[in-house]
Amino acid sequence: MQDVTTTGFMRVIGRRGVPDWFVTEYFRVHETSTPEKHILDSIQNHGTARPVFAQLIGEDVPHIIRTIKLLQAYPIAGIDLNMGCPAPKVYRKNVGGGLLRDPAKIDEILSAMRAEIAGTFTVKMRIGFDGMENYEAILDLINKHKVDLLTVHGRTVKGLYWSEVNYPAITQAVKKVACPVIANGDVTQATKATQLIRETGAYGMMMGRHAIRNPWIFRQWRELQQGQPVYQPKLSDVRTYIQELADECCDYSMHSERQAGRLKKFLNFIGLAIDTEGKFLYDMRRTENLGDLLKCCDAHLMGTRANEIYPDEPHRGLIARPTRETQQTCEL
Repeated sequence: MQDVTTTGFMRVIGRRGVPDWFVTEYFRVHETSTPEKHILDSIQNHGTARPVFAQLIGEDVPHIIRTIKLLQAYPIAGIDLNMGCPAPKVYRKNVGGGLLRDPAKIDEILSAMRAEIAGTFTVKMRIGFDGMENYEAILDLINKHKVDLLTVHGRTVKGLYWSEVNYPAITQAVKKVACPVIANGDVTQATKATQLIRETGAYGMMMGRHAIRNPWIFRQWRELQQGQPVYQPKLSDVRTYIQELADECCDYSMHSERQAGRLKKFLNFIGLAIDTEGKFLYDMRRTENLGDLLKCCDAHLMGTRANEIYPDEPHRGLIARPTRETQQTCEL
């Protein structure tokens, strides 16, 4: 996730039940690009002992190959191609989700990447751009170029993050491609992950936005699978999580207002489960510096509410990013 899956966030997640593997923020690939140093840091210094896949976004084949050569010098589990980002400023460049309009270009890119990647080659895609007319053809290309693992987000690019997830389309991919398929899209909690494995036949689940809201989701799913009691965090545990996000993900050398802005990007998701009325979201968005923001967190999560159970599901009717979501962008 851009601006989320940083070194610090991986560390914070790792303390609460680390996933089987991570995927980095995407490395932007173009004529003058070099691998971003902060993303390379997340590969080398996350400290979770879990594999990390290096994610690329781009469509310029020679520079994709150049970037793969550079990244294979680092301790990566494999290379992942982004064919799903729905941000207009991304897809207008014919990268990310924009590639789904052009199967011929996908064919060219997958061919070149498969020839260059010595290890595991994975792809993340949506089910189409604004429809599914290219879906079967692209799945055929996944088979043709022997992709090792495919993640399918069951929405179109134009569906962004709030259209209904098309889980039968994920089942279609499971039946069509030779490689394992990971399902993605509204995997809100461990029980739903188990249900979707059964319904789609997917190999596993990818959790993104809901792992920001609930960093215990990977632990909870393992416990559910193993028949163990499922951990239920309290609001005081959420407050500890928020403090670690501040310590690990906010640059304390920056102005306090900018530190608060950084932390609010996470709190917009965490706040979806704190109260039904959205009072926390309302109050925290109006703080102007990190100190006041953390005091706001204390007011809503500690004291008489500290021992309340933090819900598995977000409350209905709350919006994580009201201004950005109405502008239709996927940037955090």
